[in-house]
Amino acid sequence: MSFPGTGKIWMNGTLVDWADAKIHVASHVVHYGSAVFEGARCYDTKQGPACFRLDAHMRRLFDSARIYRMDSPYDQQTLTDAVLDLIRVNKFQACYIRPLVYRGYDSLGVNPYPCPVDVSIMLWEWGAYFTKEAIEEGLDVKISTWARNAPNTTPAMAKSVANYANAQLIKMEAIADGYAEGIALDTQGNLSEGSGQNIFLVRENVIYTPPIGNSVLSGVTRDSVVTIARDLGFEVREQTLPREMLYISDEVFFVGTAVEVTPIKSGRGRRGPVTEAIQQKFFQIVKGEAPDTHGWLQPVYTRETATTRA
Repeated sequence: MSFPGTGKIWMNGTLVDWADAKIHVASHVVHYGSAVFEGARCYDTKQGPACFRLDAHMRRLFDSARIYRMDSPYDQQTLTDAVLDLIRVNKFQACYIRPLVYRGYDSLGVNPYPCPVDVSIMLWEWGAYFTKEAIEEGLDVKISTWARNAPNTTPAMAKSVANYANAQLIKMEAIADGYAEGIALDTQGNLSEGSGQNIFLVRENVIYTPPIGNSVLSGVTRDSVVTIARDLGFEVREQTLPREMLYISDEVFFVGTAVEVTPIKSGRGRRGPVTEAIQQKFFQIVKGEAPDTHGWLQPVYTRETATTRA
């Protein structure tokens, strides 16, 4: 989905027109991938626009920055407030949220310390990542020839832009070979994740997902799905899974902020009942159609801001 090219972007505490949100080509991030980011969503719920687990996303942003020794000039609450303010300024009911912490302009070299740490927040209206048919029937997916990063190389727990060079290779190979997505293995040949999605398998009504140690991003949607599945009475096991588990599973599905909950054509060849149950519950929660028992939805408009808005 292309960008609209309009609206405001938050850059180092200032609201900037979309067309004017620029950095210098000599910025450290351009040459060395020195940035961490987040992807979150604001949903148009029955009670008004609300961000889904924004606190968890912002916490992970700061965790990622800490791993890469990047000290943000703004604290977590300031950036959270900035996200909410930016949604109001852009008058969005639903949108994708992209905070970015990056090394800016000063000098070039592998040593990033001389470069300032800058922060920006982008928003844009973005619907379903895959088609309605894919959400109901499933995706055609292949095992990628590209492995996920080995332990003690680039940290999988950090949502770093550098890690997505690997993700691009997985995605491009899948598309070139006629598939919608790829599933990556870790360097030991065990299941890891998709190009930008966590993966779940179902066998005999038990749900499995690879643990963080298998070069897996600690996904916020992943955590949400584990909670939803257990609330629905399913057993969930986080354990190392060999590749062949994919071929004997009854159901397989991806989860993530962008893909939400999307089935993979495997076993049944379409969405299975466990996937469907989790998918339906997830969408009911994010749309405000089911009780938010875990406090995952953060309203964009409080009584105070609603009064100001009026």
